[in-house]
Amino acid sequence: MPASKVDIRARQSPIREGYRQHPQSALIKLEVESATSDLSDPLHCAVTPMATPAVRWQSGAHPAVGGAGDVPCSGDLLLGALAACQETTLRMVAANLGIDLESLHVTIEGDWDARGTLAIGDFPIGLTGIRCRTTVAVRGDVGGERAGRLLKSAEKYCVVLNTLRGGVPVESTFELKTPDVETDPPGPPARLFDAGAP
Repeated sequence: MPASKVDIRARQSPIREGYRQHPQSALIKLEVESATSDLSDPLHCAVTPMATPAVRWQSGAHPAVGGAGDVPCSGDLLLGALAACQETTLRMVAANLGIDLESLHVTIEGDWDARGTLAIGDFPIGLTGIRCRTTVAVRGDVGGERAGRLLKSAEKYCVVLNTLRGGVPVESTFELKTPDVETDPPGPPARLFDAGAP
């Protein structure tokens, strides 16, 4: 892998100074919203990160619960966020320290019991374990000492890894919207979710 094309220290220096002068500017709100998609298709959806509204992430149900398996499921996106954060953090730390990377590979695995999602008995809903394996080789680092220090720094500053490990409060609200009587035909009363429904 070639040396970094970006001078990370020069790029971050004014940002760091700005945060020191104006601490509140460091408090960032990340936002993702649903993107317009076919509501008659229960297997697929799309979401958009508001920081880059031209981008659409396609996702859908996993084949283990009846999905088509043609797009990543939401669990894949969660693990993908961890992989992306881990690799980007490692790349930036390496560039900041002037370390040239020879190779870099991140593998994420997650454990999931689909029976919980399908309400088949008393099984956990959600991932029960995540494993993150990062392998890196540093140019000229025969003993692996620099690579070891690099991995520790990347682990310390990876936002998604620390979020998953530490946990954060998650607030979830649901709102019922009144249908447009001119375009929506009458139907049965709205039901948010019934775990036992087919």
